[in-house]
Amino acid sequence: MSTQLSNGLLARRRRVIAAAALRYLAVTHISSPFVTMYDWSTGAPVKIANPTSLPTGNALDATWSPDGRYLGIAHGTSPYITIYDWNTGVPVKIANPASLPTGNGFGTAWSPSGRYLVLTHVTSPFVTIYDWNTGGPIKIANPATLPTGNGFGAAWRPAGRYLAIAHDSSPFVTVYDWNTGSPVKMANPAALPAGTGRGAAWSPDGRYLAVTHDTTPFVTIYDWNTGSPVKIANPATLPVWTARGVAWSPSGRYLAIAHDITPFVTIYDWSTGVPVKISDPATLPTGIGLGAAWSLDGQYLAIAHDVSPYITIYDWNTGSPVKIANPATLPAGSGYAAAFV
Repeated sequence: MSTQLSNGLLARRRRVIAAAALRYLAVTHISSPFVTMYDWSTGAPVKIANPTSLPTGNALDATWSPDGRYLGIAHGTSPYITIYDWNTGVPVKIANPASLPTGNGFGTAWSPSGRYLVLTHVTSPFVTIYDWNTGGPIKIANPATLPTGNGFGAAWRPAGRYLAIAHDSSPFVTVYDWNTGSPVKMANPAALPAGTGRGAAWSPDGRYLAVTHDTTPFVTIYDWNTGSPVKIANPATLPVWTARGVAWSPSGRYLAIAHDITPFVTIYDWSTGVPVKISDPATLPTGIGLGAAWSLDGQYLAIAHDVSPYITIYDWNTGSPVKIANPATLPAGSGYAAAFV
């Protein structure tokens, strides 16, 4: 991707973010209703009524379409994915895709154009991709080369050319190039993640790909400045155990990683050009960090975790993470993921 194109896409993204007003936060969790949605129109998270049709099992991830119309939920019981249409202002479940994923859904990601919806799951082919070009989810042919194990996380590069899948067998991350209009596996990075890939996230400018995993250093970061993934030096201070959720702030300055041992979230500042851990928030999540998400304007960082209140939200308005009051109505069980729109 040329520097001119990258800069153009980044500028457009920043314009969209500047115009965005935070409205909804979706939190996926175990225990019915499996997804809890908050409305921020009053300036704080207020739970809305549950959808009439709920996901059918423990919900593990969520993704909004780029235009905010659709919300996709990955969960552990067939049909493994539930998609809501917000066209009427409330979540209405759409018909299940004709071709369903083959196993428990773990990760979701919408392409930047909104054309493709990806679900990662257990059981081969480990990733299922739907094309929305006709106005609904139509499964496309599986990639010729599949991930080598259970798929856990998925992330699209902001320009939409590359799709990264984190999974549980070496090489632990599989990247597909869509330059030909279909997913073609590219060569593995020379330096692989050290263990099962749990999550993946691209920086907003598309330069860096962060992959979280369950073996030290727990996060592996690749620089795509040369057009292919080159591992950078590990951060001087690593996450302290298995890393799961991973998210970049919209400006690209901060990288947040949710992980298994206190402080349960580790945040890096990239303002110097390398990841430098910042001080832990004064108030930490109360349990294992499983998911991380930033609001589109970068003001809020949400960490989903496995002990009540199940979601911890930080306000960055002062330039550092300050925990806000918990929502009056909490998720019903361990929080696995969060998604803002």
